[in-house]
Amino acid sequence: MSGSDGEGVNGPVEKPRGEVTVEEEGRLLVRVRLPLPASARPRLLLQLRPNKGKPEETGRYVELEPAGQDQWRAVVEAEPALEEGRWDAYVVGAPGEERTPLLPGLRDLRALVSGGGDGRSTPVAVRIPYATKDGRLAVRAWWRAMHAEAGRIVLADDSMTVTARLFGARLGEGAAVSLNRRGQNSAVRQIALRAEGGQDFSFTVDYGDLVAEDGGPGAGDAPVFWDVYVRAATGTPRIRVARLLDDIADRKAVFVYPVTVLDGVSARPYYTVDNDLSVEVAPRRAR
Repeated sequence: MSGSDGEGVNGPVEKPRGEVTVEEEGRLLVRVRLPLPASARPRLLLQLRPNKGKPEETGRYVELEPAGQDQWRAVVEAEPALEEGRWDAYVVGAPGEERTPLLPGLRDLRALVSGGGDGRSTPVAVRIPYATKDGRLAVRAWWRAMHAEAGRIVLADDSMTVTARLFGARLGEGAAVSLNRRGQNSAVRQIALRAEGGQDFSFTVDYGDLVAEDGGPGAGDAPVFWDVYVRAATGTPRIRVARLLDDIADRKAVFVYPVTVLDGVSARPYYTVDNDLSVEVAPRRAR
């Protein structure tokens, strides 16, 4: 129990806080302030957050090494890559001990800001440390054998034009972009792709094509969502268009694009909770 003044040897113990530096090639350097004797053998635990209703699987353990008075450090190497998802960070003092969540400290993400260049290796593996909504330290991870990185999005009166770069595949004959309507009443809109040199390309989405015939919602319907993909060539697997190669773990609430109003509906591009690019077409609500 803590003393009446909340101080002294019986006072509350400060929870450990983790500072993270993203280094070249995706290594994570984690520094933890933790008052333990030098003989202790604490470990950093990265635990993949399971999908709803699924059991938790074994996490990734990394030894914490002494790095000064009450200071410890761990290096999470780039290999093996973290599975795509959200990894919560904990400290475990000894085998069988209860894990303690890490609070977020300073995060040096400068190595991520420049994004991916022409020489970026594939598969594309991304790790972004971030603070969760409930104030804990976590790592957002993506792993994609093939990836289409969305760049600039330019909005016009009734369309949007997107520039992008392809990783893990080469543009060939029959390359095209498709928008796939989410849900049971699926539909597909095929869109021409413009090669911009190397692995860069661009495409323009006419919002009118998304509301024609079986595309858009009725006046009283729920919004319709179109997910954006690209095929590098005829007969190749489709590749999700997303924005992953920077320092933003959750893009959906950060990049909010203006709404375009068409006849009876509105349309806007947006990023999903997985930072994938989609288009929302919604009924225009009466005010």
